[in-house]
Amino acid sequence: MVSSNRKYVMLSFDTEEFDIPCEYGYKMPLEDQVTLSVYGLNVILDILSEKKIKATFFCTTNFAIIAPNIIRRIITDGHEVASHGCNHTSPKSEDIPKSKKKLEEMFGVSILGYRQPRMQKPSIGDVQKEYMYDASLNPTVIPGRYLNIKKTKTIHKKNGLIIIPASVSPYFRIPLFWLSLHHFPLFIYKFLLKRTLTHDGYFNTYFHPWEFIDLSMFSKLPYIIKHNTGEQMTLRLMHIIDYLKQCEVEFITYSEMAMIHEKYYEIKCDNSML
Repeated sequence: MVSSNRKYVMLSFDTEEFDIPCEYGYKMPLEDQVTLSVYGLNVILDILSEKKIKATFFCTTNFAIIAPNIIRRIITDGHEVASHGCNHTSPKSEDIPKSKKKLEEMFGVSILGYRQPRMQKPSIGDVQKEYMYDASLNPTVIPGRYLNIKKTKTIHKKNGLIIIPASVSPYFRIPLFWLSLHHFPLFIYKFLLKRTLTHDGYFNTYFHPWEFIDLSMFSKLPYIIKHNTGEQMTLRLMHIIDYLKQCEVEFITYSEMAMIHEKYYEIKCDNSML
C-alpha cells in the first residue's frame, strides 16, 4: 500500500497486434491486426486528450515497427511508453531486453517498465536487469489464465524490481481489468473500484485498443470478448474516468507510481533508523 492522503489512478493499454481472431480460425495478416488496433488507439488517445489525463502504453515492437506514427502520438500527447515484448503471440525470454532496446532506438525515450504478453509470468531476473518495474501480475484466479491467489496484490519489491500488480478488490480478489468493465453492471464496477481505491490508495487497470472496435463482425469470437466493444466500450471508459475524477484522484503513469513507491519506502526506512 502507498501511504498518502492522495489517491492515484493508473490506466494502461496493451498496445499490441490484434491476434485473438487467429485463435478462432480467422486468417489475418499482421498488418491488418495492427491496423485495427491503430483505429482503437486513436479512439483511446482522443478520450485521454479530452479528459486531460495521462496513461501508460505497453507496446510490442511488432506493433511499433508497423505503426510508428501512432507511438509518436502517444509520446507527443505526454503518455508513457513501456515494453510489451516483441511478439504478442509467442513471446520469448530474449524479447525482454530486445524490446526495450528497439523501442528506445526508435523513439528516443527511456523505457522503464515491462509487461509480459497476456499477463503471463516473466523471468523476474531478466526483467530486473533491464527495467525499473514489472506490471505483469494479475493477482487473482481466472480458470485457464491466472492462478495468482497467493501472490501479493499491492505494489511491492522483488529482487530489487518494483512489481505493480493489476488492481483486484480488497475482499475475494475480484479482478477489475478489461473484461470486468465489459461485463459488470457499471454500479457494481464502480462500487468495487471505490473500495479498492480506498483500501489501497490507488487503482490500476488495463485495456486493449481492439476493445474500442465493434467486434460483432467476428462471428466466431466468444461473447465474453465481443460484449460491449466499440462505442459501448468508449462510453463505459469515459463514464469510469468521469467517476474517478469525482473521487478527486490523480491520474499518473506507471513510472511515476514506481518513483512514488521508491520515495515512500526510502522515507520509511530512514525514519525507522531514527
